[in-house]
Amino acid sequence: MLDWDDLRFFLALARNGSLSAAAKDLRVAQSTVGRRLASLEASLGVRLLNRTPDGYVPTDAGREVHEQAERLEAEALALERTVAGRDTRLAGLVRVSCAETIASHILGPCLAALRERHPEITVELISTARELSLSMREADISVRLGRSDQHDLVVRKIGGLEFGLYASTPYLEGHDGLDFATGCPGHHLIVQVEDIQDAAQTDWLSNLASRARVAMRTNSHESAVFATTHGGGLACLARFRADREDKLIRLTPPAPPPGTAIRLVVHRDNRHTPRVRTVLNHIADCVHELETTLSPSAGEKP
Repeated sequence: MLDWDDLRFFLALARNGSLSAAAKDLRVAQSTVGRRLASLEASLGVRLLNRTPDGYVPTDAGREVHEQAERLEAEALALERTVAGRDTRLAGLVRVSCAETIASHILGPCLAALRERHPEITVELISTARELSLSMREADISVRLGRSDQHDLVVRKIGGLEFGLYASTPYLEGHDGLDFATGCPGHHLIVQVEDIQDAAQTDWLSNLASRARVAMRTNSHESAVFATTHGGGLACLARFRADREDKLIRLTPPAPPPGTAIRLVVHRDNRHTPRVRTVLNHIADCVHELETTLSPSAGEKP
């Protein structure tokens, strides 16, 4: 007899392509994923995935099962969201996803204060550079700095984030002066490719210092901050994070880097669930209170 839960493991493995990635998504051991795949294949009497040097690849039968399993999953998740949306209790679990730096320096302290007002709500704060699917209930709320291509989402702008150009004193002392007019030749760049930056900040830095050499790329804003404080090079960093580092100097380029909006995102089926709305409003209030920290120019006199 087919165990429908085996389909969940099959989908995770088909989507991720490796046992380790699927196990991480499902929060189980790799052996469990492999065992559940074997169970499903035995129940259906057919091989669904072939293991290749590039990862697990669906067979013809696997592609058919994958298509039907995704439809079943979508219907089950829609039912789950509909039922959850009618839950009137101010209690239960709310999953919030965001980038590492936002989690550590903004939402961590913010959500800790929620406990005093609503002790029956449990918040799971998921720090990840990956955009989790709200439709698949990988998270209930997402705090994002870029736009999303997911459907059925309610997006609310709750603030902004400003960036600056930074370097450490030892780095600047060990290199020739910054010549922005000629693209900063002889200098090194620390480039961030994900986390709290989008293409606008990366493009700005690349254009500003077109003749500098990229010394490091990272998808972690925290890594970029620490690499810069240790003399790794020039970096475009969030001001709320970099301004607190004594070892960093904020430089004055011809034009400041572009900022970005902070967006609060929820699936439309969940937006009226009381515990979800409570967490949404609490996060929005916290970000509003931090306006002059996240966007320092908002508090500067003209």
